[in-house]
Amino acid sequence: MSSSMATTLPPPQPLPLTSDSDNDSPTHDQHHVDLSSSIFQSYLSHSSTGSSSQHDLIKIQSFLISSRSGALSCLICLERIKPTDPTWSCTSRCFGLFHLICIQSWAHQSTTLATSRATSRAAIPDENSIVWPCPKCRVEYPKSQTPKNYYCFCGKLEDPPRDPWILPHSCGEICGQALRNNCGHFCLLLCHPGACPSCPKLVKTKCFCGKLEDVKRCGLKNFSCNGVCRKLLECGIHRCGEICHEGGCPPCGEKVDYRCQCGRVKMERECCERYFRCENACNKILGCGKHGCDRGCHEGECGECPFQGKRTCPCGNRIYEGMACDVTVPLCGSTCNKMLSCGFHRCPERCHRGPCIETCRIVVTKSCRCGSLKKQVPCYQDLTCERKCQKMRECGRHACKRRCCDGDCPPCSEICDRKLRCRNHKCPAPCHRGACAPCPLMVSIACSCGTTHFEVPCGTEAEHKPPKCPKPCRIAPLCRHASSSKPHRCHYGACPLCRLICNGEYPCGHKCKLRCHGPIPPPIPEFTLKPKKKKSNYQTEPTPGSPCPPCPELVLRSCVGHHIGAERMMVCSNRADFSCENLCGNPLPCGNHHCTYVCHALTRHISKSEGISRGESCEKCTLPCEKERHPTCPHPCPLPCHQGECPPCKALIKRSCHCGAMVHVFECIYFNSMSKEEQMAVRSCRGPCHRKLPNCTHLCPETCHPGTCPSPDKCSKKVTVRCGCQTLKTEWLCQDVQSAYLQAGSDPKDVSRNQYGFGLLPCDSDCKSKVKVSDAELQLRKSKLVEEKEPATVSNVTKRRRRRQRVQEDKNISTLQKVVSAIRKILLLLFIAVIIPPLAYFGYKGLMWLSDWMNEVETQQRRRRYPGI
Repeated sequence: MSSSMATTLPPPQPLPLTSDSDNDSPTHDQHHVDLSSSIFQSYLSHSSTGSSSQHDLIKIQSFLISSRSGALSCLICLERIKPTDPTWSCTSRCFGLFHLICIQSWAHQSTTLATSRATSRAAIPDENSIVWPCPKCRVEYPKSQTPKNYYCFCGKLEDPPRDPWILPHSCGEICGQALRNNCGHFCLLLCHPGACPSCPKLVKTKCFCGKLEDVKRCGLKNFSCNGVCRKLLECGIHRCGEICHEGGCPPCGEKVDYRCQCGRVKMERECCERYFRCENACNKILGCGKHGCDRGCHEGECGECPFQGKRTCPCGNRIYEGMACDVTVPLCGSTCNKMLSCGFHRCPERCHRGPCIETCRIVVTKSCRCGSLKKQVPCYQDLTCERKCQKMRECGRHACKRRCCDGDCPPCSEICDRKLRCRNHKCPAPCHRGACAPCPLMVSIACSCGTTHFEVPCGTEAEHKPPKCPKPCRIAPLCRHASSSKPHRCHYGACPLCRLICNGEYPCGHKCKLRCHGPIPPPIPEFTLKPKKKKSNYQTEPTPGSPCPPCPELVLRSCVGHHIGAERMMVCSNRADFSCENLCGNPLPCGNHHCTYVCHALTRHISKSEGISRGESCEKCTLPCEKERHPTCPHPCPLPCHQGECPPCKALIKRSCHCGAMVHVFECIYFNSMSKEEQMAVRSCRGPCHRKLPNCTHLCPETCHPGTCPSPDKCSKKVTVRCGCQTLKTEWLCQDVQSAYLQAGSDPKDVSRNQYGFGLLPCDSDCKSKVKVSDAELQLRKSKLVEEKEPATVSNVTKRRRRRQRVQEDKNISTLQKVVSAIRKILLLLFIAVIIPPLAYFGYKGLMWLSDWMNEVETQQRRRRYPGI
C-alpha cells in the first residue's frame, strides 16, 4: 500500500462551493484531524502491503467509517448502535456488531427452541449439542459461549470507557490477536472491528515445488514460481508436467500399453490405471486335475480345489470326509434352518441347493408405525394405516399430515416467506417457530459520485444520514439557468432547487414571476434511499419539473356578446366566458327580426385541429311570413319569416261555371293575374246552360253564359197536357202552356213540376165511367195486400218461444229412434275394442323392427368408415 493510506480521511479543506443541504450539518469534525488513520500506523510502518492485505485494510476502514458516522445498526432490532451501548461482535466469519442485550435474547430463544425440539423427540439434550447461530453468518456457537459481558473488539478490556478520541467500543490499544494460518505473529493494528489482515512480516519461503526461494510476506508466503513442477509422481516412473501448484500432484496420465493381471489382454491405458483385470475367466486346471479355476482375471497361483477336504451338505448339518471332489454332496433331508433376510425367522424348507427364499412369508402380528392398527401380515410386508398425523410440526404453523406417522414428524417443508424486519425481503428459510433471522444483506450508502460510502444493514438505510463529500457535483443542471447557477458540492439524492426567477414567457405575452421550477436531474438509482414520510404542506411554489402555472396577470375582458360597457377585470389565464345579462340584439337570419336571448356567445370554431365549436347560436325565427303578396291574393305565404320576395302563390282555388254545372280549379297566381273579362271567359264550361227557366220547369237552351237567361217566356219545349181525371192527354208547346196558365189567372212559376200541364184539358163523357172502374180495382188491390200481410204478423214470434217449441219437438221423438241410436253406440264401442289391440301390437312390432334395421344400417356404415373395427 502506498503512503497515502496512512491517512484515510484527510482533514476537509474549505471549498467555495455552496450547497443548501450542508448548511444545517454540524461542523465540529472540521476542527481536528481524523485520528482513525493512527490505527494503521504500526501496520504500515514495516513496508508496503500486498493486494490481499490492502483489501483487508479497506474492509476494516469501511467498518471504521460506518462506526464513526453512526451508521452501525443492530441486525436484530434494526436500531442504531450508539457509542455508549454495550455490544457483541461475531468473531468467526462476518464480524457483525449487535447489541449485547439483543444477542443474549437471540441466543436464549435459539437454545430454548433447540431444547424443546430435543425433548419432543424424547432425547436427552447435551450441553454441547445445544447451539445458537449468528444472526448474520449463521455460524453456530455452543450454549456455553453465550455472551454475558461487554468487551472491546479485541476482547482484552471489559466495559471499555467512552472516549471521543478513539473508536467507539475499542480499547485504543494494539489488537495483539494471533493472525490467520497460525504463523506465530500477532496483529499490529489498534483495537478494531472486523477480521485482522494478513500477516505483514517478511520471511524467507519456497514456492510450492521447492525450486525457488524468495522473501515474501508471512500472510502471502505460499506462492508459485510459474515453472514446471517436475515432482516424481506416485507411479515412480514419470514426473509432474503441471505449472508449480499447491497441494498434491494429479494422477499420472501417461498412456502406455499394459497387460491385464492374467496376461491375456494387452491395451493402451493411462499409467495411473495400469493395473486392471480383463473380462475373461481364468479356467486353469486346479491341482485336483478335475475342476477349473472359477476366479476371474488374476495374477499368481490359482490355489487348491475348494471341493477337497471336509464337505458338508447345503444346509451344513451333516459333514462328509474323504469324499472325492468331483462327487456331488447329497442332501441330508433335514430342515434347512438358515437365517432368512428378515433376521428373525429361519428357512422352513428341507435341505436344498441354492439360496433360500428372499422374502419371509411367515405370518406375524404387526403394529403400524403410529400404533393405531394391529394386523396379521407376512413378515416381509410393512404395515401402515391410513390415519393422518394431526400433530403440529416444529414450526408450530402446519400439521404433519403424514400417513401412519410414528410421532417423529419430519421438519416442515414449507418456505417461511414472511416479511423480514427490513421490510424489503422475505424469509427464505424453511417454516420455523419464533422470529425470523435478521436480513443478512448490507446496503451501501454513498454520495452521488460514489467516492464516500459506507454499508449499513438492510432496512436501516432510511435512518442514516448520507456521507458528505467535498468534491463538486458533476450533474449538469437542466433548467434554463444552467449557465448562471452557482456550483454546489456533491450531495445525496437529487440536486437542490434553483432559486432564480423563472421569467418564462406565456403565449399571452406575459412572463412567469415565480421561482425556477424547471426540471432537475434525477438522483442516481444506486445511491437513492426510500424517503421518509412527511406531512404534506400547502405548496405555494410550483413542483420542480412542472410547466409554468397559468398566467396570473389581470386583464380587461369583454362579455361573450361583445356589448359596449360590459367589460370585466379578470385573470389572464382565466378563459371563462361571462354574460352581461343584456339582450343579444343580433339580427336573425330572416333579416326582419332581432335575437331576444340573453347575452350569449355566437357559434365559432376554436381550432382547425380540434374541429369543435363552442357557443350558442341565436334563436330561430318561428313567426309566419307577414309580407303582402303580388299580385294580391287572400292566401298567406306558407314559408316562415324569410328574406326577399315571397314565392308565387300556388294555392288552388275553385270557381264554378256560370250555369253551375261544373267547378273549375285554378292556381291562385294564374287566376288573379287575368282581367275580369278574361276571368268571366275562363269560367264558362262551353256547354249548355243548366239553369232552370224562371217561368217553367225546363232548362235554358243557350250555351253557359253569365247573367240571367234570355227570353224565358219563349220556351219551345213540348209539355204533356192532361185533363182533370188524367184520362185525356195531348202535347203543347211550353210557351202555350204558360199563356194558358196566364189566361186562367194563375202564375206558371207557382205550378209544381208534377202538376205542370195538369187540368188544362176539359173532361168528356167517357172520363166518368173510367173513373168508377178504376176505383173498384183500387179497392180489390188493397184487400189482397192486407191478406198478404197477415201471415207476416203471425210468424212474428220471439226467439225464446221458438226455443221452447224446438225442445217440445225433441221430446216428441219416438221410442224406436232411441233404441236404434243406443244399438249404434254399442256396435261402435265393440268395433273399437276389437280393432285397437291388434293395431297397437303390430304397430309396436313394426317400430322394434324399424329400430333394429336402423341399428344394422348404422353398424355397416361404421364398418365401411373404420375397417379395423
